Amino acid sequence: MKDNSKLVEIFKTTFLSSMTANSGYAILSVLKNTCVEKNHWFTEDQMTDYIALAQSTPGPMGINGSMIIGYELAGMPGALVAALGCTLPPLVIMSLVTYFYEYFIDNKYLQLFMTGMQYGVVAMLIDVMIGMFRNVTKKDKVYTIVAMILAFIYVRYIKKSLFYLAVAFVIAGCVKTMVIKKKMEEREDAAV
Repeated sequence: MKDNSKLVEIFKTTFLSSMTANSGYAILSVLKNTCVEKNHWFTEDQMTDYIALAQSTPGPMGINGSMIIGYELAGMPGALVAALGCTLPPLVIMSLVTYFYEYFIDNKYLQLFMTGMQYGVVAMLIDVMIGMFRNVTKKDKVYTIVAMILAFIYVRYIKKSLFYLAVAFVIAGCVKTMVIKKKMEEREDAAV
């Protein structure tokens, strides 16, 4: 694929994803389906990593995810085109809603449409969560499930800063990596 056609494809993909979804997770779900299943640009593992990266960087997730995908496909021009493709639909839609606000606020059909969209977004979010859960638990099921349960309990019941949770998981990840490395070294020594 030539650079210009690749940029056009990136713009079209992010534009359509942003048109069909109205939240960060929903956009990421549509992008995942398009980039992994339809276009085969990335593997499921790569896409999971990109979604995790998009969540951990400041700013809107949909734009972050789009820019990461664009960058991976075509460098900095790809990231810029992806950001434009992702931001243009909401900008146009919000401009129209603002301009016609008086008409929209009292329109019962539009209100029903917006309610229906909320249910669609919930379905997309559930799809993303199930897909990420399956992908993350492939390698180390016990550790991952215990970590998710502990994170849920911490967030739901302890109500302290998430900073402490992040630090705890960084430490747990470092310990886990050292344990795995030590086991691999022991296996190599036993094989020799």
